[in-house]
Amino acid sequence: MRSGVYRFESGDPSDSSLSVLFVRFLVNLVGLFLASVIVPGIVIGDIPSLVAAAAIFAIVNMLLKPLAMLVSCCLIVATFGLFVLIINTALLGATAWVAGQLGLDFTVDSFWSAFFGAIIISLVSVFSSLAIRRRRTPPR
Repeated sequence: MRSGVYRFESGDPSDSSLSVLFVRFLVNLVGLFLASVIVPGIVIGDIPSLVAAAAIFAIVNMLLKPLAMLVSCCLIVATFGLFVLIINTALLGATAWVAGQLGLDFTVDSFWSAFFGAIIISLVSVFSSLAIRRRRTPPR
């Protein structure tokens, strides 16, 4: 009987976890900025608040999203994944609340503002992951 260790790595030394986190941070930053430009109820007062809100959003997503997905997995399946938008809405609202507690100039006025902002951020994330995936794919 053979035993062995299987490693699920890309083997590319340029794929460090720090660079992946930085890219995700930049994607969240761009998504939050576009949401504040497009959605009337999302207000970001200045650049430091945008950077801090993107960092808070990344931390909230890292800590709360897996738990929310686990707790609501039946609703996610029953709604064919649309409940994930509600989870993202709640996470954006939590980000605005934490930012307000820290005195940052980042506000989300209503549920609908958070909902449409979450859609914009999700679209930016999807398009950026598609672009990154295409760039990494070797030409045939």
